[in-house]
Order: sequence, then structure tokens, then C-alpha cells
Amino acid sequence: MKKSENENKGYSPLYVQFLYHFNYDRDYFECHEVLEELWLEEGRDPLYQGLLQVAVALYHHRNENENGARKLFRGALEKITHYPGDALGIDLEKLKHEAAVYLEKLEGSSSTTPYPFRDLNIVIKDSYLQSLVEEMERKLEEKQMEDGEIK
Repeated sequence: MKKSENENKGYSPLYVQFLYHFNYDRDYFECHEVLEELWLEEGRDPLYQGLLQVAVALYHHRNENENGARKLFRGALEKITHYPGDALGIDLEKLKHEAAVYLEKLEGSSSTTPYPFRDLNIVIKDSYLQSLVEEMERKLEEKQMEDGEIK
């Protein structure tokens, strides 16, 4: 099977889709779908699993499942902690810090004073990767316009 141009540069189209869904449309369920596929293709790499778990933790928290969010943030941090801060063209160090702070806030919350949901961003450090994500955004917007969908 021939690799796409993105794969030849080191970035799977599935990874680009994950970043688009995480940072642009905040569809954390779709983040899970696309990154799980890549995780399986790449031999269950713990880094991909950790990123996937951050997205699913946010999905759970948005849906008021704080226990699920706590569990997934803990698992994500265990998996991504040992990777370099600039792995996969992103600011992984910042994401580690923000996920740890988010978990700390969740662990300090209660049913009477819940920690309010908030989105996280994954800072993309590699300009080529950023251009791939922006290109995906343009293509999806064009498709939505063709389909008559309103964004």
C-alpha cells in the first residue's frame, strides 16, 4: 500500500484529523474514533493512547461524568509523562501540565461545587503539521458549504 504524502513526512492523516477535532471543532468523541484507529495501526503506542485518553477525559467531563474524566486523565498522564516535551510536533509538555492541572481541579471538586468544563488546546509546534491541520479545516468547510450545512 502506498503511503500518502503526509505519512511520508511522518504525520498520519488520522493524527492530523485528531488535532483538527481536538483544537477546532472540539469533537472529542471523533478524536477518540480517529486516534484509536491510528493507535491500533501503530502497534498500540502508549503516546497515542495517552492523547486519546485526554480527549475522552474531556468528553466525559463535558457530559458531567467527573469520575470517568478523573480516571482517564490519570491514565493519560501515566502514559504521556515519559515522552519528550515536543513529541509528535506538538507542545506535549504544555499539554501534560494542563492535563495535570485539570485533574487537580477535578479531584478538588465535589457534587456541590463541581469544576466547570473547559476545553484544552494542543499547541502545534511544527509549522508543517499546523499547515496540514489548517488545510483539513479548509477542506471540511468547503465540503460543508457544498453540502449546504451551516457551521
